[in-house]
Amino acid sequence: MAELSEIGKTGIRVPRIGFGSTGLGSIPEIYGYEVEEDRAIDTIRAILSQPNAFLDTSRCYAMGRSEERIGKVIRELGGWPDGRVLSTKIDRHMETGAFDASQARRSFEESLTALSVDSVDILHVHDVEYANDLSEVKGRGGAIEELFRIKEEGLAKAVGIAAGRIDLMMPILEGWDFDVVLTHNRHTLVNDNAAPLIELAKSRGVSILNAAPYSGGALARGSAIHRFYVYRPADDEVLAPIRAVEEVCGRYDVPVGAVALQYSMKDDDITSTVCGVTWPQHVEQATEWAEWSIPEGIWEELAELDKTSRDPECLPSALMEQNRLIA
Repeated sequence: MAELSEIGKTGIRVPRIGFGSTGLGSIPEIYGYEVEEDRAIDTIRAILSQPNAFLDTSRCYAMGRSEERIGKVIRELGGWPDGRVLSTKIDRHMETGAFDASQARRSFEESLTALSVDSVDILHVHDVEYANDLSEVKGRGGAIEELFRIKEEGLAKAVGIAAGRIDLMMPILEGWDFDVVLTHNRHTLVNDNAAPLIELAKSRGVSILNAAPYSGGALARGSAIHRFYVYRPADDEVLAPIRAVEEVCGRYDVPVGAVALQYSMKDDDITSTVCGVTWPQHVEQATEWAEWSIPEGIWEELAELDKTSRDPECLPSALMEQNRLIA
């Protein structure tokens, strides 16, 4: 766990595991449970107690509550603690979908205020698939141009793109000199949709963050308890691949979450794996899972299972629903 890897050529070094904060703002519609503020605060404290902690957030998570709760802990600590890495994202206007340069700057400034910091280590342009007009994001006077301007001003040390749909991410990645790319839910035990994106990023020397290795929680909490897949309610058909993985891991008496986490960690192309946490215990659990002894037989059997390369959010209606619920 002490191993650190550099983000691009920026000098920023992150641990093999980072922690995501989507759920820390409390979004029961996509996780199935509430996260009270005290619990979220204790979880953030647990993350930042680690000497090399990497914490990832976004302006849009729970309509800003995630950043606000993180900001409370930062103020409690007297400022962002040395040695830790802070990552956030600039977002579209959550009502109109506008995502030009002025909206990007406004989103970033709102993040700085909520987090009580003057700058961040990593800044992504976020969820471009939900923008009202993608050309507004990519074109002259757009969000990406402003993202790089923010880096030039020294307010972010590394810049990247974090989104879902790889068909939209790949052309953008080809057209701009990003330091890092973040994919989520698309490089897991049951889905390899991000494979082309990972190959492209690798070929361009762009660092890769793999977020949501638990497929939105199902591979960590168990499909019997957590009947959600990639942030939306799931029926038996959708959960069938998860249950196939659970059956293999059950025969070896190994936690599915440990296997899901190590699947990402053992991939040399992945710079850091970003795990969502909503309890202080989850922080310690991630460390335990990262070091869990996993028999080679598990990997051999899992390699025989079907894995889809389809986008887990491929339906436009599902994309819209996820967008609404996260907001």
